[in-house]
Amino acid sequence: MIAKISKGKDTRKLIAYLYGPGRANEHTDPHLVASWDGFAPDPGRDHNVKQAKEQLVQALDLRVKQAGDRAPALHVWHCSVRASPEDRILSDDDWAAIARRVVTATGIAPDGDPDGCRWIAVRHAEDHIHIAATKVRGDLRPARIWNDYLTADNELAAIETQYGLHEVERGDRTAAKRPTRAETEKAQRTGRRLTARERLRTTVRTAVSAATTPQEFIGFLSRTDGILVEVLHFPSGDVRGYKVALKDDTNATGEPVWFSGSILAPDLSFPKIQERLAATEPPPTHQHDGRRGPNPWHQATAAAERIPTLLERDDDHAAQAHLAAFGEALDALPLIAPAAIRPQLTRAAQAFERATRSRIHAEHHHARALRGAVKTMLRQPATADGAALAMFLDAAVLIVMAAARWHDLRHHDQQVTATRQSLIHLHAAYEQAAAAPLAALARHQPPAHTVQRHAQQIRTYVSQHAEKVIADPAWPALTAALATAEATGHDPQRLLQQAVSERALDDARSPAQVLTWRISRRSQRPAPSARALAAQTRTTTTSLAPTSTHTETAAPRRLDPPAGPVRRH
Repeated sequence: MIAKISKGKDTRKLIAYLYGPGRANEHTDPHLVASWDGFAPDPGRDHNVKQAKEQLVQALDLRVKQAGDRAPALHVWHCSVRASPEDRILSDDDWAAIARRVVTATGIAPDGDPDGCRWIAVRHAEDHIHIAATKVRGDLRPARIWNDYLTADNELAAIETQYGLHEVERGDRTAAKRPTRAETEKAQRTGRRLTARERLRTTVRTAVSAATTPQEFIGFLSRTDGILVEVLHFPSGDVRGYKVALKDDTNATGEPVWFSGSILAPDLSFPKIQERLAATEPPPTHQHDGRRGPNPWHQATAAAERIPTLLERDDDHAAQAHLAAFGEALDALPLIAPAAIRPQLTRAAQAFERATRSRIHAEHHHARALRGAVKTMLRQPATADGAALAMFLDAAVLIVMAAARWHDLRHHDQQVTATRQSLIHLHAAYEQAAAAPLAALARHQPPAHTVQRHAQQIRTYVSQHAEKVIADPAWPALTAALATAEATGHDPQRLLQQAVSERALDDARSPAQVLTWRISRRSQRPAPSARALAAQTRTTTTSLAPTSTHTETAAPRRLDPPAGPVRRH
């Protein structure tokens, strides 16, 4: 069940709506199911509807008039309670009992309080009721209904359990505001899939993902086609905030419909954006000696691959920061990805947006590396290729699965749902992005004797998944990646050990593809020198010695999706 609460100042107008035909003639048989004393007039059952409506308004407003100037300006309290589509049809008696519990829980009419507010519950459809009340008590004091939405929602959660109804995913009050009915209807009339609010939210999040400073953020928005931006200032001249509008979205008077950042989403207020941009590693300066700097795609992938392990640690504030930075990475990808997969990436980012926030405060400095690498990617588009994108998306799928697990353990129901929706689109984008690079690698499969040698290495170092890897359609691509790495001076055995120890392969649909991308990325680094190899060997030997006092890091546990057999590519 979902409650929606609003305040108003016109009791007569609300009663006219409740007993009227509705905006689209959707109201059928409007009638009273409960009231403050059980004897309120019911226009739905009175032959003189107009007179009954007036009597009902007068009865509800009686104490408001008696209180005079002491009455709240917005004295009307309106709460709609809607059942889920899959719920059974409740009787009038059921709805009456639910209404009484809601007005008791919210403080409108506490149980046993003779001075509770006057209220009614009207039913004009099978799946919901409307509770209308006036917020003046019998002692003429205003009702104490602070935090009424939360108390109503908690009561509805208990009602769902007791009545055997569908248990709605409860939010933590960090979700972006949903579009209003008017906004949704306007989008439908203009043939848009998304409302103006949703389109602007995506645009602003994309600008945040690309910018390195607040000034750059405002500049990106100002240069975006179809967007109006207004910057707000303090008397001192400092920026106080901003608001945005679509040029083609106007109100009845032809004026743009403006949205502030905080209205679009809690983390899009100007102070929140400043906080995130301050926690960004600056893009590397251009090298004039002709040397190539590190590939930002590989840096971003390396930073992203660490996120699942970081989510398993006890630092929730750092974990939330990494999820926020990863969300920015998803927001940025459509800017530089091939046109064919941009729709899937955009929808993946839009879905994951809900998973980037919770009541846990994000300490953004923990995610400086990923955020900086992503912004460098955008400034060096020449470094992008199909393999680099597929490599990053391969890591992204694992991150989203780990995020689902992290949120599930903390009972963040809406965020878990968001990760599952995002995962669907990421899988689709990955399949499209990976097809051509994997095929190109497979065309360079080494001779049969080399393949057999790599197969033996797989059976030795990836024993748990060996047969699945060798039978995988991506096996030719993996052998080609191993052969290429060996040709550039790398040790295939050591690369396999590193790739397997980096993250368990239990959740992978295709362990061969996962290993292909991990080895391909590592093989593009310079091969370690003999001295470095000797040092690594000594370190490994010491860490594995029985008498060593070194405490080996425990292998990360398997991150199963929170529900259902969600598997990676």
